[in-house]
Amino acid sequence: MFTQARQVRTVAALVAGAAVVGAGVGLLYSPRPGAETRRHIGRYAKKTQVEATKLGRSVKSGVDKAIEYGKSVLPKRENGSAAEAV
Repeated sequence: MFTQARQVRTVAALVAGAAVVGAGVGLLYSPRPGAETRRHIGRYAKKTQVEATKLGRSVKSGVDKAIEYGKSVLPKRENGSAAEAV
């Protein structure tokens, strides 16, 4: 199991490294001047941040609904606590 986790970490590190190298090459060959490129990157980062926040809230809402549904479906014990999973 540790070998599989190590492989996953290795692949994740390679993907992240490739993304960084790709971003660097993209900036070097960018058709825009530096200031315009930085402005564009800043706007894109802000837009992505807003979208990620919305997505995170949506996922949290869905998880909360699923938890509440699960609680309502589980049978109750005599002492009031939820039944244990088998």
